[in-house]
Amino acid sequence: MKKRLFIDMDGVLVDLKGEINKFSEMMPGLVNRYGADIDKIPGLFKDPRPVNGAADAFNRLSEVFDVYILSTAPWDNPDAWTHKRLWVEKHLGKAAYKRLILSHHKNLCQGDYLIDDRTANGAGEFNGELIQFGSTEFPNWQAVLTYLNA
Repeated sequence: MKKRLFIDMDGVLVDLKGEINKFSEMMPGLVNRYGADIDKIPGLFKDPRPVNGAADAFNRLSEVFDVYILSTAPWDNPDAWTHKRLWVEKHLGKAAYKRLILSHHKNLCQGDYLIDDRTANGAGEFNGELIQFGSTEFPNWQAVLTYLNA
């Protein structure tokens, strides 16, 4: 039986920082207007670029693990829920079909690994190993793939 692995979207699969910078350049002041509620910006999740190497890593990991995408979507931006699902379909293809889980309580999912860039929304309480993407130990997808022997 394959080990179960969860992967976060924003900051791990999706270059959300790049998308925020793009919005900031296109509409100066918009990002500042939303402040801490930046995830409420309409269209923010519509089609950001993937993190470098993310799609390839997802496909490689899917060959070795039982992989799911585990993400949080803002309650006050309901379009984000749809946009995230469409992003998965566009960028990750058939390997990701029906593998998206949206939850504000990541610790409720049972698995062996969670790849996330933060400890928020239950990631820090995940009942498996948290691989903190973007950390010194796991700065990019190559480091994660090497660690997981994928």
